[in-house]
Amino acid sequence: MNKLRQFISQAGWPRIIIGMVLLALFLVAPSVGVRIDTSLTDTLVRFGMNGVMVLAMIPMVQTGCGLNFGLPLGIIAGLLGATLSIEFGLTGIAGFAGAIGIAILFGILFGWGYSAVLNRVKGDEMMIATYVGFSSVSFMSIMWLVLPYHNPTMIWGYSGQGLRTTISVDGFWSKILDNFLAIRIGSNFLFPTGTILFFALMAWLMWAFFHTKTGTAMTAVGSNPDYARASGISVDRMRTISVIVSTVYGAIGILLYEQSYGFISLYNGPFFMALPAVAAILIGGASVNKASITNVVIGTFLFQGILTMTPSVINAAIHTDAAEVIRLIVSNGMIVYALTRATRKSR
Repeated sequence: MNKLRQFISQAGWPRIIIGMVLLALFLVAPSVGVRIDTSLTDTLVRFGMNGVMVLAMIPMVQTGCGLNFGLPLGIIAGLLGATLSIEFGLTGIAGFAGAIGIAILFGILFGWGYSAVLNRVKGDEMMIATYVGFSSVSFMSIMWLVLPYHNPTMIWGYSGQGLRTTISVDGFWSKILDNFLAIRIGSNFLFPTGTILFFALMAWLMWAFFHTKTGTAMTAVGSNPDYARASGISVDRMRTISVIVSTVYGAIGILLYEQSYGFISLYNGPFFMALPAVAAILIGGASVNKASITNVVIGTFLFQGILTMTPSVINAAIHTDAAEVIRLIVSNGMIVYALTRATRKSR
């Protein structure tokens, strides 16, 4: 009993209940005609393609900047990397690596400007970050129309200028990681080895960074800024580094997402992409001032698993096509739960 109580105390009832619901959905799936292998493949792929964007939450949380609702700014850096990679005609590994390299440069630049804003509004970071994210998406909706792109696979055919709403990466670097060392069992199960390994690499880099002198100083700033300042640590500098790292991770994360998804979504595509990442890390057990890689792994798997399985099972059970409606109800309901949980913890 003591071990059970200890497990419940460490895991928390919310994650236990969500985990039990997800397990129940997998158990019920065969009885309504939903294949377990296909569903498990979808869950693993969605876990891999979303994981790095959830990792992007950790640096800002650890330094006391709160949850990164300005993640769309990092996503825009990734979109610039993706579109410029295609503009230059890069394909395969070179195309994906080129997109990452360009995205990192823009991520550092955008992150530096983003941090300058957040350092002036200490205490209201999450509210200001939301406006930064929304305004950057709106601004780029104009820029996607006027930037001098010329690759015919991306621009509007009738006008010869301006980027399309969605751009296919097929023929460039679509599923470049999903198919790398992929493990196939039968005709329906696929383990996206390359995507999971890439996520593991990014998680290890995050872990290693926070075990350096700079990473330890960032954690100290988030725990007690007055003590950190008295110890000779520059609070603003540590916050700046955390915002830049978070923005760069967001830029790389959207590229990982796009190679699995197969398309680049511009204009309003990034508008609400911060909310699932925020919800996932909170469901994983993080708070607004403390987060870990374990929170990312647990939260992303639970969130994406529920998001994948619920529409499939319910659609098969009631024999109607309500997938999108159910997906919106489930995803937004889990986000509301996660955000209200964060509000209680922050008081």
